[in-house]
Amino acid sequence: MQDIRTFASDVKSHLTGRIIPFWKNLRDEEYGGYYGWLGYDLKLDKKAVKGCILNSRILWFFSNAYLLLEEESLLQEAEHGWEFLKDRCVDHENGGIYWSLTYEGKPEDTTKHTYNQAFAIYALSSYYDASGNEEALKLAWELYHLIETRCKDDYGYLEAFNIRFEPEENDKLSENGVMAEKTMNTLLHVFEAYTELYRVTKAPEVGESIKFMLDLVEKKIYNRDLGRQEVFFDRTWNSLIDLYSYGHDIETAWLVDRGLDILEDTAYKERLHPITKEITQNIYERAYIGNSLVNEAENGIVDTTRVWWVQAEAVVGFLNGWQRTPDHKEYLEAAEDIWGYIKERIVDHRAGSEWFWAVNQEGKPLEKPLVEPWKCPYHNGRMCMEVIRRIENVT
Repeated sequence: MQDIRTFASDVKSHLTGRIIPFWKNLRDEEYGGYYGWLGYDLKLDKKAVKGCILNSRILWFFSNAYLLLEEESLLQEAEHGWEFLKDRCVDHENGGIYWSLTYEGKPEDTTKHTYNQAFAIYALSSYYDASGNEEALKLAWELYHLIETRCKDDYGYLEAFNIRFEPEENDKLSENGVMAEKTMNTLLHVFEAYTELYRVTKAPEVGESIKFMLDLVEKKIYNRDLGRQEVFFDRTWNSLIDLYSYGHDIETAWLVDRGLDILEDTAYKERLHPITKEITQNIYERAYIGNSLVNEAENGIVDTTRVWWVQAEAVVGFLNGWQRTPDHKEYLEAAEDIWGYIKERIVDHRAGSEWFWAVNQEGKPLEKPLVEPWKCPYHNGRMCMEVIRRIENVT
């Protein structure tokens, strides 16, 4: 096990030397926002659609990078992302955030998805913290109230809607052959977004919404018998598929712990901490194989693909597990080990690149794009910033 300060220094060098420059280079000066596609062949498509999730996540990334590193150029990138989000991603007639835009910034897919609204709140809350921009906070509040009034039923958060917020099939967040009315993934990221909004406002109504979601994690999402989260559900939270999503489980463990820290409610900590500890242990025992995390297991069949975001979340999740239970030094060792795997296998060492989407069991890259509507600096950039913050706070 390397010196923990060396671990943090190594990660910081990667953040400042590769991830930040890569995404700065994708800034679109002509039409705003950031370019939406870079192929595996490193060819940039300046006319590709621009995902609103992609641009929200980039706004979040540069806002948090500025808060951590305090470099003015990072705030300028965040301001560029903010202008694009408020001017182009927002539907000023019907409310809410579009799914995607043309390269020129015109509506391309006008689906309104709860997941999309959540990531905008997440980004806007961080940007408000970085910039003090009250207009950004006002928009975050508008989206919060939109989710609470238009995207929710008695059981929880609904998923997909058309441009006028009329329900439609959830094809964008459903996978593995099912069409889910509710998903663990959307709930997790609404929780994440509300945690950030609560962090910067301490508004009681947001705190109550967070508690509502923690109740769902405890009573509906987490399967105590199997020690995992269920993934896809019908409207009343009946699970639709036998699936272990290892990356989402370890991500949930640390995001729920972070939410509990910010909420500061002792009763909820006592109820949820045992779950996050159990998830962390189970992922360590079940999915940490070959210096990395396997992807998922459906009906008992393990997908051994090593996906970029799963590795990033595993680093943070295991670091978080060690910090909360320091006697489990194997978690810190796992975080450092996976970081070594990332550097060797997941980072694309070609000039002008960043991280591969995924590699197979033998470590060979899959020929998937380096940038597209889901591939962004959210997971790997956040991993870097979490490692830096957490280790600097304990050394």
